[in-house]
Amino acid sequence: MQLQVALDVLDLPSALALANQVAEHVDILELGTPLVKSAGIAAVTAIKAAHPDKLVFADLKTADAGALEAELAFEAGADLVTVMGAVDDDTVRGAVAAGEKYGKQVVADMISVVDGRVARIREVAKLGVSFVEIHAGLDEQARPGYSIAQLLTDGREAGVAFSIAGGVKADTIASVREAGAVVAVAGGAIYGAADPGAAAAELKKRATG
Repeated sequence: MQLQVALDVLDLPSALALANQVAEHVDILELGTPLVKSAGIAAVTAIKAAHPDKLVFADLKTADAGALEAELAFEAGADLVTVMGAVDDDTVRGAVAAGEKYGKQVVADMISVVDGRVARIREVAKLGVSFVEIHAGLDEQARPGYSIAQLLTDGREAGVAFSIAGGVKADTIASVREAGAVVAVAGGAIYGAADPGAAAAELKKRATG
């Protein structure tokens, strides 16, 4: 299982500083959606230039014009890009076609899909995405009683390649691995730590068993 860090900061200098702290311990560097909106697509190029040996994930959360937005990210240096799993199938197909053109990966983000999530995961997997991200956003995680358990249950049931984002931390990452995820996405557990590098190292250790 690979470890992905969400660089959920709002400016490029902060993103570069955080990436420098954690890169040796993670497999994928993700530019969070707010970072891309704030710093622009050029931030993807900057992160890739600073860490050419890492996979760079542009979390665009594309909802329309799948091919166009995916191509923007791939041209900027992204290795992976997200398209929303809830959108029109042709939007997903467009992003996938761009991925095939550039030899890159497209991930379907299932954020906001709750009812019928397993069925939709299976549907978008058939559209050719590399894997599906079963994702609980920050607003959902803030609700009383939130648990990562349902994400893991849906991943097991779906039977396709999936990642987990939403509550991945030191005491849950082993269960993410055991559920069969191909990628565990950690955000606050790393960037919110007093020592992000040490937090990333600990997560990587637990991710690999």
